[in-house]
Amino acid sequence: MYHWLLLFHLVGAFCLVAGAAVAGTLQLAALRRDRPSEIAVLLRATRPGVVLVAVGAALALGFGIALASDVGYGLSPAWIRASLGLWVAAVLLGAAGGRTARHARYLAEELAAAGDEPSAELRALVAHRPSLVLSWVSSALIVAIVVLMVWRPA
Repeated sequence: MYHWLLLFHLVGAFCLVAGAAVAGTLQLAALRRDRPSEIAVLLRATRPGVVLVAVGAALALGFGIALASDVGYGLSPAWIRASLGLWVAAVLLGAAGGRTARHARYLAEELAAAGDEPSAELRALVAHRPSLVLSWVSSALIVAIVVLMVWRPA
C-alpha cells in the first residue's frame, strides 16, 4: 500500500510543479506580446497548466495525508503541518493571481475579434504587478513544499 500511496503522491507533486511551470512560463511569454491575438493564444494555452495544478494539488494533498497516516506520522510532525499550511497558501495565492490573467484572456479574445489592435488596458491587465507577485509567491511556496517533503526536518 505504501508504494501506491507514494506513487500517486509523487504524481500529484509532479503535476502541481509542472502545471505551475507551464502556466507561469506562458503568462511570462504573454508579457512580451502586444497583439491581442497572440496574448489570447498564450493565455488560452495556460488552461491545461492550470488543470494540472488543480489535479496535482488534489492528488498531492489527498495521497500525502494518506501516506503520512500509513507510515504512522499522522499530521503531527511540524514539517507536515508546515507543508499543509504552505499548500493552502499556495493554492489561494495562485488562484488570486490567476484571476487577472483570466480577465486578460477574455479581453484579449474580444480585442482580437475586433481588429487585433494593441490595447493599453490589455497591457495593464497582463502586466498587473500584484497578480504577478501573487503567482510568483505561490510558485515559491510550491518549491518550499517540495523542499520540506524531501528534507523532512525533525
